[in-house]
Amino acid sequence: MWFSTSYLLPALWIPEVLTSQTSKVDLNWYPPSQTWINSLSSILNGTGTHGFVFNSSQLPAGADYGTYNWCNMPHIRREEYPRVGKEYILQYVEVIHRHHKRTPYASNTFPKEQYSWSCSDNGLFYYGQSLAGDANKSASTYWSVFTSDSNPFAPSGFNGTCQFPQITKEGLDDSWQHGKDLYGVYHDLLNFLPKHLDLNKVEFRVTNNVITSQVSGMLISGMYSPSSNVPLNIQPPSIDSLESTYPCPPASKLYSSYGVGSAAANWTAHLRLASPLFSRLDAVSGIPINSIDWHKSLDHYFDNLSARQCHRKPLPCSPTNTSLCVSQVQANAVYRLGEYEYSFIYRDSPSSLQAAVGSFGVWVAELADHIRAVIEGRDEVVYRHNVAHDGSLARLLGMLQVEVMVWPGMGSEVVFEVYKQRGARMDLSRAGEEEEKESGKGWFIRVLWGGKVLRSSNPMLGVVDMVDLEVFLAYLEGLVGKRAGKVVDYCGGG
Repeated sequence: MWFSTSYLLPALWIPEVLTSQTSKVDLNWYPPSQTWINSLSSILNGTGTHGFVFNSSQLPAGADYGTYNWCNMPHIRREEYPRVGKEYILQYVEVIHRHHKRTPYASNTFPKEQYSWSCSDNGLFYYGQSLAGDANKSASTYWSVFTSDSNPFAPSGFNGTCQFPQITKEGLDDSWQHGKDLYGVYHDLLNFLPKHLDLNKVEFRVTNNVITSQVSGMLISGMYSPSSNVPLNIQPPSIDSLESTYPCPPASKLYSSYGVGSAAANWTAHLRLASPLFSRLDAVSGIPINSIDWHKSLDHYFDNLSARQCHRKPLPCSPTNTSLCVSQVQANAVYRLGEYEYSFIYRDSPSSLQAAVGSFGVWVAELADHIRAVIEGRDEVVYRHNVAHDGSLARLLGMLQVEVMVWPGMGSEVVFEVYKQRGARMDLSRAGEEEEKESGKGWFIRVLWGGKVLRSSNPMLGVVDMVDLEVFLAYLEGLVGKRAGKVVDYCGGG
C-alpha cells in the first residue's frame, strides 16, 4: 500500500510536543518509499528475489557487503564502518540484533518431513551453578536429543538430533563472528570498548527464548573470550520488553484488525491472489487446506523453506510422492510475499506506528533512559547489547519509520551511537548547569541499520546521522512518554 499524505496519530499520542527550545517535534506517521517490496503487482508478477540472498551465510561472488542476506544479515564491520568527524567523541553505544540462523520452529515444520535434520555438531548447555564461592561445582552438561526404539511414537516434523528451534552450528559461528566484528570496530578501531570485559561498563541482555542465550554465549566469546562467568540480563517473561511480552491488548487488537488473521481487504488481497501457490505448497507439505495458521500469512512456509536453504538443505518433496517437490521458483515467491507482509504490517499500514509504540514502546523508553543517564553522568555503562527477535527489530524499525522496510533476517542489527561534540561539557550533573543538563547541548546521535546510516521517512529524523540528541529523545519520548508513561496509558496499565 502507498499513501501520499502523512497520517495523524490518535489523540493518545499528541502530534506535536515541545522541546526546551520550543521547537516542534513531528510525531506523524509517514509512508515508506515505494519499492518492489511493497508493490503487490511486483511481488506477484515478479521473479527471483531481486538480489536478496536466502541460501547461505556467505554472499555470492561479486555481491557487495550490505546486500540483504536473510541467512546472515549485514552488520557493523571494521572494513565498511563509516567514521564520524574528529570533532565528535563517542560516549555510548546500544546494540539490538536478531539472533542468528537456526532450525525452524516446530510449529513451522510439516506433519511428516521427507528427511531428518541432525544437530550432533553442537550442544545446548543447560545446567545450574551456585555463585557462592564455597559451593560445589556443577558438571558442564548439554542436551543430546535421541529417539528410542522402545518408544512407538514418531516425532512430528523433522526426525533427528535437533531442537526446534535451536541455533545451529553455522548460526553459532555467525554469532561468534558478529561479536568479533563489533569488537574490531569499538575496540580495535575506535578504542572505545575496554580491552578486557568489564561488567561495570558492558552489559548483555537476552529474551526468555533460549535461542537468544545460545547466540549471546558465542557473541561474547567473539568479543572477549572471557575466562569467568558472564551474566545475561533478562526480564520476567510476563513483562519482557525486549521480546516483547508485556501485556498490551489494544496493540494486539490493532495488529489483528489490519494484519495477520484480519479480514481487511488490503491484507487478504495478497492471500487470495497467492491461493494457487498455497495449493501447490500444501500438496507437497501435507498441510490441510483448512489450516488457518498456515494460510493466514506466508510466515510458516517462509520459515520452513528459508531454514532449509540457509543450511544448504534441499527444498522439500512430498514424502508420499517424491516427484512432487517445491521448486525454487515457488520458494522465491514465498520469500517475496514474506517481505511484502512485513513491510505492510510494520510500515505501510498507517496503523503500524501506533501498534509498534504500544507493543514495543517500553524497550524504547528504556533506551531513552539509558541515553539520558549518560548525558546526566549517572551511569558508567558505555555499551549495552540486546539479542532479540525479528518482531523486536521490526517494531523498532517501524517506530523509527525506516525508509525501506524489510523482514529483519538472521543477525539483523540496529546500533545507536551517542556522541559528544568536542568542547561541550562532559559533567552535566554539577550545580548551576541544570539547563544544559536538561537540554543535552552538544550531544548527537547516529543510528546504523545493517552497518549503514538509517534513513527515516519522518522528515524530522531523515538521515539519522549526527541528529541533535535532544530532538531525537523528544521524538522517542513524544511517542512513548518518559518511563513509558504513554504506553502504560494506552495499554490499560495505568
